[in-house]
Amino acid sequence: MPEHYFSADPSVPFERERFTAELWGHELTLDTGSGVFSRGHLDHATAVLFRELDPPVQGQFLDLGCGYGVIGLALARAVPLANVTGVDVNERAILLANENARAAGLDSRFVACLPDQVPSNQVFDEIWSNPPIRIGKEALHDLLLTWLPRLAPGGRMVMVVGKNLGADSLQRWLGEQGWPTQRLASHKGFRVLETRRA
Repeated sequence: MPEHYFSADPSVPFERERFTAELWGHELTLDTGSGVFSRGHLDHATAVLFRELDPPVQGQFLDLGCGYGVIGLALARAVPLANVTGVDVNERAILLANENARAAGLDSRFVACLPDQVPSNQVFDEIWSNPPIRIGKEALHDLLLTWLPRLAPGGRMVMVVGKNLGADSLQRWLGEQGWPTQRLASHKGFRVLETRRA
């Protein structure tokens, strides 16, 4: 079987690669690695998310499928009143995300962990995500229906999804599940979607 970046414990040799990105006017240097999504560069979808949305003002945030932490760390850097939890099933990604937080001096406001390590009563003002679409529709639906109820009243989830990977059908499906979702932006084949908690 080919190795996937959403494997819990990737077996490919761990080779690190560092890059620097400017996100919302702030520079972040990030260590990435083999067996983790988007090694050595900022992926196009996440770049669209940053391009199309301004950072929020403050709050408790969840970076869902955090990888090496780029979205959550950008939130922590740009939003002084942010506390960010990153979750991923890939233990190598969690290791990198926490190392990147320490290196950036953001580890007091960002922590990455496995999903079952998030306290069951913790809620979030916003969830940000470049979700792992390629885990399959059923697994993705389960993932979203697990975390959307963790939004605080009036909270929102923002995510970026490729049009060719089913963004429009996902938007419709979320609405049918009682999670009204609108398209905030569309750029280079990607949709930026916002799902609100009533």
